[in-house]
Amino acid sequence: MKNQSLDTELLFLEGLKVSPGSTIPAFTLLLLIYIFIMVANIGLVLLIFRSKSLHQPMYLLFCNMSINDMFGATTIIPRLLSDILTTNSDRFIYYSECVVQAFCGHFSASVVHTVLMAMAFDRYVAICNPLRYGTIMTNKMVVTLTLWMWGSTLVLVLILVGLSVRLSRCRQRILNPFCDNASLFKLSCESILINNIYGLGYTVVLFGSSLGSITFTYLRITMVCLSSKNQTLNHRALQTCASHLAAYVIMISSGSIIIILHRFPQLSDHRKLASILFHVVPPALNPVIYGLQIKAVRQKIFKLLTTNTVMEIK
Repeated sequence: MKNQSLDTELLFLEGLKVSPGSTIPAFTLLLLIYIFIMVANIGLVLLIFRSKSLHQPMYLLFCNMSINDMFGATTIIPRLLSDILTTNSDRFIYYSECVVQAFCGHFSASVVHTVLMAMAFDRYVAICNPLRYGTIMTNKMVVTLTLWMWGSTLVLVLILVGLSVRLSRCRQRILNPFCDNASLFKLSCESILINNIYGLGYTVVLFGSSLGSITFTYLRITMVCLSSKNQTLNHRALQTCASHLAAYVIMISSGSIIIILHRFPQLSDHRKLASILFHVVPPALNPVIYGLQIKAVRQKIFKLLTTNTVMEIK
């Protein structure tokens, strides 16, 4: 039994399937995307923290999105890059490393929901209760929302992954590009009924609460805008909410595609590709959406670029 336990500490990881001729192009493309994700999100966070005019709840909450996007991308992409340059027979990962990657991946994917819910609440107060915005969205409220975003998700994901870690292992193959919770409990020959029940409940609560709260929030905002004759208010609401909705639609669409493809075993390769895109596309698009769509951020970026250009000319 001891030898079996030691053997199962080293797992075979399928990694990203790439033909020999596509190895370098795939590696280069993924590396460039990863660099863009890191540079764009770090740049936005630094811009927000350095500009006092952007020290507002909406932008401070968005910093959580950028930090989480960098965290999620770093959890998945560097390992994929390494596997692309490694032959299929040499792609191994230690069980403890697999658990950490599974936890971080689920944690990052779940934090996106709570961050977007917090940002929706901020927009709801700003547009539906503008006179009370300053008294509701205080620094204390921003800190409380931030702690809730990360803390509640931490507890949920710890339980999710903990239920898989408790199982004994009888297999050594991870048939996925990277480790996730399903990969962990599929290593066991024991009953995974509890894992399936909690996993289903976890998904329903997370998707249900985010979809429900954001739908309610934007229905209320739409009603306020339709009943208001203030064109300036309507324009500002459309400008700030459009970027938020775009980020949510991209995230929910990416997650839903993976869930749907799980129902079709014959499309397993498509599901694996979709799972990679879920950790690549939203983190790359979010800084573009918020950086170019929100006027205050866009003006700061253009001002910074213009200043640097003038200094170079001089």
